Amino acid sequence: MSEIKNIIGICGSASQNSTNLSILKKISQFGSSEFNLEIIDNLSELPHFRTELTDKNVPEKIIDLRNRIASADGIIICTPEYIFSIPSGLKNMIEWCVSTTVFSEKPIGLITASANGIKGHEELKLIMETVQTKYIDETVLLIQGIKGKIDKNGKIINKRTETELLEFVKSFNNLIKMQVTNKSYE
Repeated sequence: MSEIKNIIGICGSASQNSTNLSILKKISQFGSSEFNLEIIDNLSELPHFRTELTDKNVPEKIIDLRNRIASADGIIICTPEYIFSIPSGLKNMIEWCVSTTVFSEKPIGLITASANGIKGHEELKLIMETVQTKYIDETVLLIQGIKGKIDKNGKIINKRTETELLEFVKSFNNLIKMQVTNKSYE
């Protein structure tokens, strides 16, 4: 029996009870035999990024966030697109981590669930490549027209979306296993 992995799920939405949070909760259910998913959905509580505090006098919330990311076996980001970009709270969180290596070589899954999402999705992939995370095509998912695929109670009502999320979870688990295997040979 394999060891249960610890995964961080980051919700990029600024809305409480967002569809992106519902997706992370569904992923937690789908992956429960393989990983524990700790969801971070309070990005608005992080202080605004300040370069002069990135290495000295780092705010406690940022130290905690960095430590949680560094110790996780993998990360899943699920976010909407805001004005053809990623939300400011998500960008702020990533900026606090850029001067560190917490994302380096970290297996990651990227989901953009929005009305359109194409531009924000491409931006998110580029940013996560820049901070040197590891993803594969199967751990990247764009869900367009999300409001018609999840009901107001957070239930997925679109069968194709549910199937895509199941496949995403399977691929994400495989990515983590590949990463662990590669590290054991280094």
